Amino acid sequence: MGIVLAPIQPSLLQDWKEWNNEVVTSRGDDFKDLNTRMQLTTHRVWLAETPDGPMAAVLHEGPGESEFMQKVAHSDHPFDKWFRESITKFHGVDFSKPPPGPMPELVMSWKAE
Repeated sequence: MGIVLAPIQPSLLQDWKEWNNEVVTSRGDDFKDLNTRMQLTTHRVWLAETPDGPMAAVLHEGPGESEFMQKVAHSDHPFDKWFRESITKFHGVDFSKPPPGPMPELVMSWKAE
């Protein structure tokens, strides 16, 4: 499971919400194709309001989760470019640089069997 935490530009929060809706509605077929090509089986996004501003918590699951961001960063596919540019706009992520820190550390897990 890959988890990404990313700040959302506060002035763009409503646009970010609309973009997320667009990703799964009018661009839904393209998004499904992206996840299939990147070997993801689950892609979820949560909005967390924090004292430091809005944050996105993004979950990627599937065989390609560990390489997802790197593949999107270097893809020439038109949807991937649009997706990458949107992530840069809303989260300030610079895909030309390595991630700013390590992936979140799992410190507790429980699952009903």
